[in-house]
Amino acid sequence: MNILAFSDLHHSKTKAEALVSMSKEADLVIGAGDFCNMREGLDDAMRMLDGIGCTMVVVPGNAESARELRDATRAGTIVLHGEGTEFGGLRLFGLGYGVPVTPFGPWSCDLDEAAAAAMLQRCQTADILVTHSPPKGVADATSNEMSVGSESIRDAIERVQPRLALCGHIHDSWGRSGQIGKTQVCNLGPSGRIFEVAP
Repeated sequence: MNILAFSDLHHSKTKAEALVSMSKEADLVIGAGDFCNMREGLDDAMRMLDGIGCTMVVVPGNAESARELRDATRAGTIVLHGEGTEFGGLRLFGLGYGVPVTPFGPWSCDLDEAAAAAMLQRCQTADILVTHSPPKGVADATSNEMSVGSESIRDAIERVQPRLALCGHIHDSWGRSGQIGKTQVCNLGPSGRIFEVAP
């Protein structure tokens, strides 16, 4: 199965057009949050992805709430936030928002580590874990190489050992990847990446 995965679209028409074009080779599209900017422009950002013809599985970033994302998505898009789903024999689990809490202020949709850990406990098995935030220590470095990822997400990856852990959020680490046990961790960014995953 070909999976197109991306994060942090941030209402970019150019990036959206490229993703729609790339999706023609995909069986499933995964979006790891931050479709708009600071809770504004979400409806328009999601409309820019209407040309994607296959199923989409998305999580909210810190730039949109889970409810806002559910209200803005088209029919056939699956929004995960502390929930799992199955597609083509693959088990997916998703958790959105900024983890740990960001310094961005009241517009940002965030979870502290304890709240994120409680939601991630619902995940007992997964082939693909989709989170907006990266795990602590992998693909989570800022421009000054400060590690700002989530301990609770890392703990969940160590416990569940999904084949893929897909994330975004930390722009300076877009395109970076690493390994936690058997799990390949990828900070996606808005350019998108195709993964071949067998059920």
